Amino acid sequence: MQLPMQITFRNMESSENVKDWIRSEAGKLETFYKPIMGCRVAVEVPHRHKRKGAAYGVRIDLTLPGGEIVVKRAPTLAHRLRQVRETAVSKQEELDAPRKNLRLAINQAFEAACRRLQDYARKQRREVKTHEPAPVARVERIFSDQGYGFITAPDGREIYFHRDSVLNGGFKRLTVGTVVNFVEEQGEKGPQASTVRIAGKRDSRQFAATVRKIRHAEA
Repeated sequence: MQLPMQITFRNMESSENVKDWIRSEAGKLETFYKPIMGCRVAVEVPHRHKRKGAAYGVRIDLTLPGGEIVVKRAPTLAHRLRQVRETAVSKQEELDAPRKNLRLAINQAFEAACRRLQDYARKQRREVKTHEPAPVARVERIFSDQGYGFITAPDGREIYFHRDSVLNGGFKRLTVGTVVNFVEEQGEKGPQASTVRIAGKRDSRQFAATVRKIRHAEA
């Protein structure tokens, strides 16, 4: 990044290797949105995990023209360590687990920041045209513990979406069958939904009517 970054460590020693990881990931952010005015990253080990070295929290604060993006990734890797203990791994793999978990936590935080930046940039470029009705889809599958799911468009296509793409913290309210508005974009692995919003009754009726129309045409 062109502007200096601020990187802090809490309850753990500063590491040049970790700083290099963070700078490398931060450099990728500008491919999604260039006018980033500032980037602050904090990496911490909560007190209860300090001795184990098993879990890490990462917070990213991005200062943007006219706004700010904050991404927090709390420690959620305990289950991964249980899986390591339950399998016959080598001693070296056990020693490498904290290092791998830290890299994973950093990657996950920056992946979330990239998604948020994409949405922010799209709004800034006015790619989401407010005068046009947003597409409507139905939640087909949802994996709440992993933070993602799939929606089905009226034409039967299944589209991936991530928790961070659901507006107003609505991910927790989603269930199979929930009708949503969304914006479709092309991701690395195919179509994905961003700017996902729980639809109102009118859009829900529209979705049902569209599905009936398509099925009637195919019959």
